[in-house]
Amino acid sequence: MTFFGVVASGTFPVLADAVLCLRLPAVSDYGAWVSERSESRAFLRPWEPTWSADDLTRAAFKRRVRRVQRDAAEQSGFAFLIFRRDDEALLGGVTLSNIRRGVAQSASLGYWMSVRHAGRGYMRRAVDLTLDFAFGELRLHRVEAACIPGNERSLGLLEKAGFVREGYARRYLLIDGRWQDHVLLSRTAEEEGG
Repeated sequence: MTFFGVVASGTFPVLADAVLCLRLPAVSDYGAWVSERSESRAFLRPWEPTWSADDLTRAAFKRRVRRVQRDAAEQSGFAFLIFRRDDEALLGGVTLSNIRRGVAQSASLGYWMSVRHAGRGYMRRAVDLTLDFAFGELRLHRVEAACIPGNERSLGLLEKAGFVREGYARRYLLIDGRWQDHVLLSRTAEEEGG
């Protein structure tokens, strides 16, 4: 796998392998984004925070794009959209957020996949690209993830990607309108080979 783009140069990173391209959203992605998110709403609801009333509007998407670009410029977070390279179809998204420097050198991983592209191995590839970026370009020491205990598909994906279960956090995140317990997982740079 290869990633392209240099954060330090002021350009935003683009991560890619033979199948996928991950990049920050642009305002021009709104049509594809709203289509995939709308179609996948019921599929994503049990695993995500409650959507705001205006979540799927163009204005909200423009605000999201500005926030994502600001976070990337500050290197405090990277929210990539996942595209299939052969037809440029939008598949989902993967995020490195809460990037901490100093003694921590860590970040949190989150992701979503559209209902029609789920279960095809795309998210595993996207997670691998994101981990390569986190441990390589960003030189982080640790990437953390949290998963609702009943989400076996996501737990399996994370464990296949080398994440290790660390325990439970009670009422950790507000998901689907309720504070829910989560399994905490992590992967470190040493497990990445560096």
